[in-house]
Amino acid sequence: MKLICIGRNYTKHIEELENEKPKEPVVFIKPDTAILLKNQPFFIPDFSNDLHHEVEVLVKINKVGKHISKKFANKYYNEIGLGIDFTARDLQKQLKEKGLPWEKAKSFDGAAVIGNWMQKSKLHDLDNLNFKLFKNDECVQTGNTSHMLWKIDDLIEYISKYFTLKIGDVIFTGTPAGVGKVIANDILTGYLEGNQLFSIKVK
Repeated sequence: MKLICIGRNYTKHIEELENEKPKEPVVFIKPDTAILLKNQPFFIPDFSNDLHHEVEVLVKINKVGKHISKKFANKYYNEIGLGIDFTARDLQKQLKEKGLPWEKAKSFDGAAVIGNWMQKSKLHDLDNLNFKLFKNDECVQTGNTSHMLWKIDDLIEYISKYFTLKIGDVIFTGTPAGVGKVIANDILTGYLEGNQLFSIKVK
């Protein structure tokens, strides 16, 4: 399986990091070794002093597809989830300044939290999903999928032009504004439509 991540998909997040608004989705890949194992804490890597949380709605692919038309994209997933794309912001900044890829800042071991999954049939409108991230009981990120520049089916159409989607692949659809630093002993808890889908401790 692979983790296909979308950057700069929420305007206010683009603005908070002072990035340029893209004309098409920004795509990067995390390997399966980036997945934080269930019931394990997240350990801040020793190569970063500015490790950020980025909460994101996730989509799990359930059939193989290539060059998928948007009108058929909904047939390629049944489950929606919530997770975190951890980012070593200081390292990412250094890499971006040199015009280098982001993988070391985004794809290290444990950098991808995948919470529990919900059947999309139980969610009223995928283009109007509310989600939140709490840090130590304080809400630090609030998002709604209606604010995505590219919605889920748009992303599946776009991604599948470049990569064959396979069963079990997970799409991270981008983060809203409010990203911020985590430190040891933080507790991060994510909610989708009021359902708690993950809770992890930072060490």
